[in-house]
Amino acid sequence: MNRNEFVKGAFLSAFSISMFGSVVKSQSIGFKGDCETTSDILGPYYRENAPFRSDLIKSEVQGTPLIVEGRVLEPDCQTPIKNAIVEIWHCDSEGRYDMDTEEYKYRAQLCTDIVGKYSFSTILPGKYLLQGVYRPAHIHFRVTGRRHKELISQIYFKGDPKIEHDRWASLEKAKKRILPITPIGINGEVRINFDIYLQES
Repeated sequence: MNRNEFVKGAFLSAFSISMFGSVVKSQSIGFKGDCETTSDILGPYYRENAPFRSDLIKSEVQGTPLIVEGRVLEPDCQTPIKNAIVEIWHCDSEGRYDMDTEEYKYRAQLCTDIVGKYSFSTILPGKYLLQGVYRPAHIHFRVTGRRHKELISQIYFKGDPKIEHDRWASLEKAKKRILPITPIGINGEVRINFDIYLQES
């Protein structure tokens, strides 16, 4: 199954259950060591063909500047995976997703370098109302490697009071994806580190 077929199938499957996606099957089998990156829902706001870029911030954009960085690694928890594709998408500070503009706001993908590193500059996403409840702020990830199973996941932010009431962020398997935010500059910039461990196909 190619990447486009996977996305279409996952998207249709998600909508067959609800308007906002279904939980992707756990990807725990085959990992060596305690470094599994667990899966999360794809959600209804995915768009194909996001541009390859690392800077998602526009000069006129309102929001807290955020650097998301980390490494993509093998199941042994230490061997880097170069040329993995890391794709992210999230809403703006007001909770809106860009579903139709040519700008692909807050959507991007890039390749990891020789040591498996990736880095994006963006803003902290906002929250949006879903069935009467606000989802916690989150960033979607879709990660693929040539010899690895595709991972669809999300990260959340420590201290977000909406996490405990969220259907997905409150799950046990999401705990390691609730990440601390580290201030890094005098202008309010913050950073999050998210190392990703892929499973062999």
